[in-house]
Amino acid sequence: MSAEHARNWQQSWEETKTNPTRSTKPKRQVQVKVHKKAWITVGEKVLYSTFAVAMVVALFFAVSFSASADSLNRDVQNLEQQVKQQQELNANLEYKVQDLSNPERILRIAEENGLKIQNSKVKQASEISN
Repeated sequence: MSAEHARNWQQSWEETKTNPTRSTKPKRQVQVKVHKKAWITVGEKVLYSTFAVAMVVALFFAVSFSASADSLNRDVQNLEQQVKQQQELNANLEYKVQDLSNPERILRIAEENGLKIQNSKVKQASEISN
């Protein structure tokens, strides 16, 4: 035996005397898997994902509702404009009806067409409402 080998044997012999649980057989080392703690847990991921999907759906419906309300407002404005134009047209036509139903005008046209009116007064006919 060499001196180096003898010293190693002597040291291991002394360690065995002082520490009887340790044997000369080398212990098998067990690899321990270190689990790194996740920053966000699985439950939190599910909650955050559900919340994100709910927010996207809510925003989609809000935008859709806003677009339909805007479209409806534009339609209402167009209808109001058409009503205003029709009211102006009706007022103009009423004025023309009053102008054309003037008794003097009717008498003049009657005389131009050869009708003779004898001592009678021409009155404007009015509508009879039911």
